[in-house]
Formats: sequence, structure tokens, C-alpha cells
Amino acid sequence: MKLMPPHTLAQIAALAGCEFAGDASFVITGINEIHRVEHGDIVFVDHPKYYDKALNSAASVVIINQKITAPAGKCLLFSDDPFTTYNNLTKHFSPWSMPKGSQGEHIHIHPGAHVHSSVIMGHNISIGEVCIIHPGVVLYDNITIADRSIIHANCVIGSDAFYYKSRPTGREKMHSVGSVFIGHDVEIGASCTIDRGVSAATHIGAHTKIDNHVHIGHDTIIGEHCLFAAHVGIAGCVNIEDHVILWGQVGVTSDVRIGEKAVVLGQSGVTKDIAGGKTYFGTPAEEARGKYREMAAMRKLPAAIDQLGL
Repeated sequence: MKLMPPHTLAQIAALAGCEFAGDASFVITGINEIHRVEHGDIVFVDHPKYYDKALNSAASVVIINQKITAPAGKCLLFSDDPFTTYNNLTKHFSPWSMPKGSQGEHIHIHPGAHVHSSVIMGHNISIGEVCIIHPGVVLYDNITIADRSIIHANCVIGSDAFYYKSRPTGREKMHSVGSVFIGHDVEIGASCTIDRGVSAATHIGAHTKIDNHVHIGHDTIIGEHCLFAAHVGIAGCVNIEDHVILWGQVGVTSDVRIGEKAVVLGQSGVTKDIAGGKTYFGTPAEEARGKYREMAAMRKLPAAIDQLGL
């Protein structure tokens, strides 16, 4: 998320109640979690395993729970509980509020769009020309739907990120302040769910077509001309390049990349990055030709064991 207006390091430290290291006048322009940080952003880290990743990221300010010397070009905010400090900052700059009635504030619907009267909308919604939004759709806050896109019945777009911090007393929820961007000429089937980003955008590229009952997690970026069949489940922070096909019931774990023109066959599980231009099958998903040979060999294994008298 971008800060409007930007704040100095000293101002942010005062809001957070934290000591800091670095230039007090440094201008902070945004707050983002680690997968989407840019120069000028604040990020948090609360485990030594991830210190290097945060300190070497594009973020300019790191909320951290250890007194260390700031690396060159970085500012630090010292907190005993970086997760809560980060959450408090996002709540300060982007507090949640329930819309009054069926529509929130700052809604722009193109005169040529067709939006059913039963559609529920939160705050900051933009719907483009010739879009069709079918009955029962729920659009949470911060949703952009570009021209000629179709959202079928009972979809939920922009629900909170599935992101929690484990505590001795339970799980503390990450405050979601991100958005969803749906490109032009996209079609999303009935009863799909798309989570908004934690602090940035979940992005669906132009001309992508999505079947019924598909879930897309927070901060996932989907390219153009992709095709997803029913019951596909995609976790958060996934990068899917252009012209990717995911057939029915494919599952994709978080923080992986699927290369351009990859095809993943039904009921497969993508557990790591896979290259583009190939067809994959199985769990973990591997190139289909090799996987089929492996399965054929496994079918012959009992006869081979019998021949050996084992």
C-alpha cells in the first residue's frame, strides 16, 4: 500500500512507538509484506531465519526484533513484536469499515456495464465498460474490473488474505489492506473466490478465463490468456505467466512460479517452480511423459517381484 501522504522515518517511529536507526528525515512511501516490497517501503521480519531476506530486499525500512546495525541504505525500526507493529501501522493508515447498505463509498460503474441489483460492493470499486456482474456477487474493498469482463453468480472477490501469526493463545490475523485487479476480457465462473493482497494487488491478467469453483490466494499474479478449469486451488504469492493452462483440481502451493505456456494436467500438485512450454502431471508435478513412464513401470513391479520369488 502507498502512504498518502508519505511520512518520515521519525513520524512512523512515533506512530509505532519504536526506536529507530537511520535518517530521521528519510521519506517512507509505502508499507508492504516481503513478497511485494519496493524502494521506499516498510517491511517486517520477526524470525532470524528470514533476517537476511528482509534486510537484502528492496524495502527501505525493516521492522525487526533485534538491535542490529542498519545495513547500508536501510533504516530500522526496533520492535519486540514486529508483526503487531506492522499490523498497527496498516490499521492506522487503512482502517477497515463496514459499508452502510449494499454499497460502500467511492464506487465507479461505467454506464455501459451491467451490474445486477443483488451485487454487494464495498469501498473503492471500479467496474469498466460492458462488464457483466451476475447475481449474488460480493465485491469487497479496493476492486478494479476492467472493460468487458464477466463475473458469474456468487463469486466473492477481495476477501481477506489467509495470513495468520501463531500465538500461544491462538492465531493473530494479518490486517489485509490490498486490492484485486481484474484485467479486460476476463471471465470468472460461478462461485469463485479471489483474495485481495495483504498490502498490494492480486492480479488477474487480460483474457484469462476461469471456470467455476476456483480459488486464488492473496498477492497471486496471473498473466494474460490463462485458462483454469474447475476446482483449481492457487495459494498466495504465486506467479503464473501468460498462456498457462491448469486443468481440473490442480493445486498450487504458495510462492512458486509457473512458466509461460505450461500445462498442468488434472489433479496434479505444483509444489515448486516449473518451467514454461511443458506439460506436467502428478504430485509433485513433473513432466508428464516421464511421469507416465514411471507409472507404467510401477504397474509392472508386482510381476517382477513374483518372478524373482521375493
